[in-house]
Amino acid sequence: MDLSFIVMWLGFILASYSVVGNDVIQTLGTFLTSNEKRVKWYVLWVFGASVMCAALINGWMNSDIDYGRLDKFAMPEVYHWYYLLPPLVLLTITRVGIPVSTTFMILTLFSLDKIPGDLPTMMATVFDSDAKLGGMIQKSIMGYIIAFLSGVFFYVAVTRFTEKRFLEKPIENNTQRTIWTIAQWGATGFLWFQWLTQDLANIYIYLQGGNDLSTGGFILSLLILVGLLGYIFYSKGGKVQDVVRVKTNTADIRAATFIDLIYGIILYIFKYNYLGLFEAKLPMSTTWVFIGLLAGREIGVRLMLDRKLSKNTLQMVFADLGKVFFGLLVSVVLVFIIKMLS
Repeated sequence: MDLSFIVMWLGFILASYSVVGNDVIQTLGTFLTSNEKRVKWYVLWVFGASVMCAALINGWMNSDIDYGRLDKFAMPEVYHWYYLLPPLVLLTITRVGIPVSTTFMILTLFSLDKIPGDLPTMMATVFDSDAKLGGMIQKSIMGYIIAFLSGVFFYVAVTRFTEKRFLEKPIENNTQRTIWTIAQWGATGFLWFQWLTQDLANIYIYLQGGNDLSTGGFILSLLILVGLLGYIFYSKGGKVQDVVRVKTNTADIRAATFIDLIYGIILYIFKYNYLGLFEAKLPMSTTWVFIGLLAGREIGVRLMLDRKLSKNTLQMVFADLGKVFFGLLVSVVLVFIIKMLS
């Protein structure tokens, strides 16, 4: 009995919840943290859902829901039961607060035909930039490095004018708050759209890329995503949101604006390959970029405020890096096990 239809839609639902639940810290984490005490969760949800609908409707009308990120992926003719394993594992890891790359966890499963069958050659693909898995890993590591260095240099340069002032002088009047609210919501909208055009592929790969969906099927998929996004806002980001909350002054709307804007620009650069280092349409881990930016920011801010790096700061940075490496390890091992079993 062919259960492909059931696996496809069940996988889509699981992937939607897992990806949105895990990755909300990247794009909407600072947005949630800096607004949760002043703005109702459903107002934030409507804003996030509006941008999501715009990205999805634009992609569907142009027959490009995945924004080209799945061009090099051959869609399976039969969806076997093991296609449900990555989102289930991702869901479990996310529940304990570990940020994981959904790109590695899900998309590598759909590259089984490109992964060799013997273990030594299989391991070699991890380090081969010409292989799909190796290329995604190396592009993601480069993303972390660029985001980290950008965070360090930017915040070393501006902390005395921005973060230091933000800490010493909270917003005191409604005019200032209104201006910064408009700026932050604009930066968040820009970032959220850039993230969606990168990571919608991780969800819609379960629906053959989503481009051949009927109008009813597309609307159903849209409602599922919007509904799950609402739950994430209602639960204030879940356990993974702690990765944002423990960072210096991320609850300040002005600091959050800078984080969102820099992160959005970095994703934009990688999206269109302005550095010329990797193929533009090759998927990458946006989680790695976000964690790198937060790490660089924390080091830059602490260097300028404290004139030194404390043990706690370094432990926090390496702990976050260790979490994403753990996620990468789990992703690769899971795909290798499925490859050998299949």
